[in-house]
Amino acid sequence: MTTKPTHILYVEDDVSLGFVTKDNLELKGYQITHCMDGETAINTFDQYDFDLCILDVMLPKIDGFSIAQHIRQHNAHVPILFLSARSMKEDRIKGLQIGADDYITKPYSIEELVLKIQVFLRRTQVIHATTPTPPPAEAVGVHRIGQYVFDYPNLSLIWNEQRQSLTQKEADLLLLLFENKNQVVKRSRILTQLWGEDDYFLGRSMDVFISRLRKYLKQDQRLTIENIHGVGFRLEEKI
Repeated sequence: MTTKPTHILYVEDDVSLGFVTKDNLELKGYQITHCMDGETAINTFDQYDFDLCILDVMLPKIDGFSIAQHIRQHNAHVPILFLSARSMKEDRIKGLQIGADDYITKPYSIEELVLKIQVFLRRTQVIHATTPTPPPAEAVGVHRIGQYVFDYPNLSLIWNEQRQSLTQKEADLLLLLFENKNQVVKRSRILTQLWGEDDYFLGRSMDVFISRLRKYLKQDQRLTIENIHGVGFRLEEKI
């Protein structure tokens, strides 16, 4: 049985870098669709199914942030990875607020990019739900958090039959907090385990994800994600 290759949308307007990156990723066995401007990228995304999206930020016609917003409006699950020469922390945080999963600053090595891709693909084993009703709590990877059902395999948080789609990074972070419920999880552990290193700017990005999880959990007032200043976070369920 032939396995379908991973299909990646790669958006980069630098001709030389685009050629080298596309060539190297294809040598690794990935199927690459390369677009050189934002308008073409959006049209292409709407026509095909992709397993992962790699976006430059500074692009002709439509920038990478706008592409990511379009993608998230239509698909909450597909991982989005930004590649950019812009290293300002505000840009990194903006990309993550939109719904990107990670951010690599140019120049980058092909080895680093391939490693990031492999990490996302290992985490993204998504089976899309065909019904809005919550899965049984005893299903593998499905957990009850207060009044919510957290369906980790399908990247969903369900409350009163309302389904909130999660990105892979949001689901990974919530799972880590849930597995250590009512205990403090240190910032350094979260960053190393989910972001790959304990870094100041990555820490700011993590704070963005924490804020989003708080918003998703606000329907159940017994649930809080507490910030233990300078130490870490605790998912607490009050009885």
